[in-house]
Amino acid sequence: MSNAVTGLPDAVEQVRRMHAPFIHAVVGALRDRSQLPELMQTLVEAERQGWPRLAGALRQIIDGKRDATLKLGLDEEDRIIVETILLGLDNPASLPALEQKPDGRAAAPGLAAMIDASGRGDAKALAVLAEMAEQMVRAGGDMARLGGIMRRLVNGERDADALMKGMGPLGRQLTLDVLSELGKAGLQ
Repeated sequence: MSNAVTGLPDAVEQVRRMHAPFIHAVVGALRDRSQLPELMQTLVEAERQGWPRLAGALRQIIDGKRDATLKLGLDEEDRIIVETILLGLDNPASLPALEQKPDGRAAAPGLAAMIDASGRGDAKALAVLAEMAEQMVRAGGDMARLGGIMRRLVNGERDADALMKGMGPLGRQLTLDVLSELGKAGLQ
């Protein structure tokens, strides 16, 4: 799945990639039930981090539920995660690829494309970006600061120093990477 215009992954694929380790862990625990205690602890932590509906849906999957009602009340990101897990249970080859080593720079092209689309009035991209920003804010630290500048980026702000104020090295680098992607594609 990719956006034909930019060649970048679409919003669904971005969500799948971003949560690939978690998705694989859930599917792995459902295939090897000896891993369930660890998964249950992960779900408790997910609830603490602001994902109670997703954790609830995953508990229902653990209990054997597989119908479409699992997705009722979930936001778009959570629905994508649940759908990917259900597909992965039926066909492990459908799971998103796991990256050897997480690289924040890999997120920059997708974020830049969503920022651009949101700035041009794409309501779906804006909704996905807003949900991502909310999750980033809940994560705390540099992710919270990055999530906090999404609206400013959508509105066209490109002053790196102002945008990176208070960020550590990782947040600064990701912000610079997003700004660079926006510049490369002429999305300024």
